[in-house]
Amino acid sequence: MTSAAISIRNLVKRYAGTKGAPGKLALDDVSFDVPQGQIFGLLGPNGAGKSTLINTLAGMVMKTSGEVSIWGFNIDKDARNAKRAIGIVPQEIVFDPFFTPAEVLEIQAGYYGIPKAARRTMELLAAVHLTDKAGAYSRTLSGGMKRRLLIAKAMVHTPPVLVLDEPTAGVDVELRRQLWDLVTELNAQGVTVVLTTHYLEEAEELCDSIAIINHGKLIANKPTRELVGMAREKIVVLTLDRDLAALPAHPAFARCETTAERTLEITYDKDKLTAGEVLALVQAQGYGIVDVTTREADLEDVFVQLTSRQQAAA
Repeated sequence: MTSAAISIRNLVKRYAGTKGAPGKLALDDVSFDVPQGQIFGLLGPNGAGKSTLINTLAGMVMKTSGEVSIWGFNIDKDARNAKRAIGIVPQEIVFDPFFTPAEVLEIQAGYYGIPKAARRTMELLAAVHLTDKAGAYSRTLSGGMKRRLLIAKAMVHTPPVLVLDEPTAGVDVELRRQLWDLVTELNAQGVTVVLTTHYLEEAEELCDSIAIINHGKLIANKPTRELVGMAREKIVVLTLDRDLAALPAHPAFARCETTAERTLEITYDKDKLTAGEVLALVQAQGYGIVDVTTREADLEDVFVQLTSRQQAAA
């Protein structure tokens, strides 16, 4: 048994082309491990290759080359056990709306050959707070309830690894918090969670480690705190005592712009300047400073920096 819940080595996926043209290279020599017991974030812009990677893990996309193991089981040499070790929660709502939640879970358990006596239907419904909806038609559930039912459906065979593909896309803030709590509960019970999301604050709050994919390439894979620490920029917002005649300039300023009347927002390289030096530069131009706020860079800033840098190098 490997210490990695998921191990990916030199994974390549190139889709077939048309009329002799080479197909799209969706995954380009991707290698990383998902440690057991973590909530692991998989981030990237639209079209970066995240869905291709997840579908490869699920057995719905055939890789071009490379090695993938789930819970120590190679997806080529031991596909049956590899599939039993993972549960996939897709973005789309995928169950028959005319079955009840209890029936949805019973049917899914049947697909995995789980004997009736060993099924955990009511236990799973309780875990996702749907006990009172066990006998209702699934089509009558709210959007959030349907999302929770998908998670229960993915857990019927008790997989040690759960992949959540954009679980909070299109849901409101309250429901997003409920789903975060559920993910945290599952992880506390020993489930390794892989989370893809476009909400970077979600990844920053939930994930122990984060991998970022862009244009099919892995461009970062670090513990979340370490990744956020890569940000070299800091933002200072100044309220001035009069209108600006011209924007102050300095080589260490990444951006300098007015965001409101007499309000100046400066993004600067914190390795080259301190906040005090930024204030002194503005005051040297004759402006009085009425108010000051600062903001450290977050995961969104790092994400933009890394993807922009890769785009510029391409």
